Amino acid sequence: MERRTILRRSALAATVAAPLAAPAIVHAQAPAIRWRLTSSYPTSLDAINGAGHVFAKTVAELTDDRFQIRVFGPGEVVPALQALDAVQAGTVECCHTTMSFYIGKNPAFAFATGVPFGLNTRQQNAWLYEGGGIDLLNELFRQYNAYSLPLGTTGAQMGGWFRKEVKGVEDLKGLKMRIAGLGGTVLQRLGGVPQQLAGGDIYPALERGTIDAVEWLGPYDDEKLGFNKVAPYYYYPAWWEGAANTSFVANLDQWNALPKSYQAAIRTACAEATHWMVARYDTRNPDALRRLLASGTQLRPFPREVMDACYREAMALEQELAAKSPEYRKIHESWAKARDDMRAWFRVAELSFDNYLAQVSARR
Repeated sequence: MERRTILRRSALAATVAAPLAAPAIVHAQAPAIRWRLTSSYPTSLDAINGAGHVFAKTVAELTDDRFQIRVFGPGEVVPALQALDAVQAGTVECCHTTMSFYIGKNPAFAFATGVPFGLNTRQQNAWLYEGGGIDLLNELFRQYNAYSLPLGTTGAQMGGWFRKEVKGVEDLKGLKMRIAGLGGTVLQRLGGVPQQLAGGDIYPALERGTIDAVEWLGPYDDEKLGFNKVAPYYYYPAWWEGAANTSFVANLDQWNALPKSYQAAIRTACAEATHWMVARYDTRNPDALRRLLASGTQLRPFPREVMDACYREAMALEQELAAKSPEYRKIHESWAKARDDMRAWFRVAELSFDNYLAQVSARR
């Protein structure tokens, strides 16, 4: 009898206590947070600018809308090429930008985007995620009160639009070209005049003749920006980047203040947006290139003489920067080993497969 009484009292206590647990769950919910993200890319470019929106939407979905990130276009909060400065100063919490825009601050930032004759999309992804690239880069970002992750990649790019044909290295001398990152330094070493312009400023400069040539990305974006209307020659490949990553950059204090679950949501959303962006370009570039060629665009490969000259200067520049910049040297050691290892493997598998298919497809 005493045992049954104890059991009844225990059951009653559990019944009474159960409703009291619900408010504890409510109090344990993660906080509502609102961030602003400034993008460096024109809002008309639905792939590269759109990746920032895919990222923000995914963060919201992963956090039941408690972590909201509002995306602003270039100039709405800060100019396109001042995104990193705004994050560093805390003017905005985060940005979506191309780190090669900021090699004037430190040349090692180029590794977050891509360097001349560097890694292709898969190789860059492997080095970043499995080769320690993200951690090495964040040692650099900490010096600028920032934390970064890959957010988007373009795949292989085109070599750009030229008003006149490029027949040899002599044609690079005096050439005023919009080109970002270390590719501009290589061009300068060969007598060119690199110009750094934000996406929205390029067409007017090309139309007015302020610049003679421009590289931006590939057919899908280039068609939208209208470069084919003022420059007839479209060259390939973009030797200055085997592929180009874009980056999420957060103010370091704001990043550290986030709950761990929100940091995980950002990491997941960055990866999601990266897959989305490269897939969008890979599915849309082919039709865009066909349209450009049908409209009169003249497709040209860079002459071997030009490629070889650029390669020699790029390799010399790598060694010079490694000797001057400790940050560049440390990242380059890891990156170069990954490059050499993966190229040896890709020659066996990927390259032989791709070359075979290219040859048989050309005969069909």
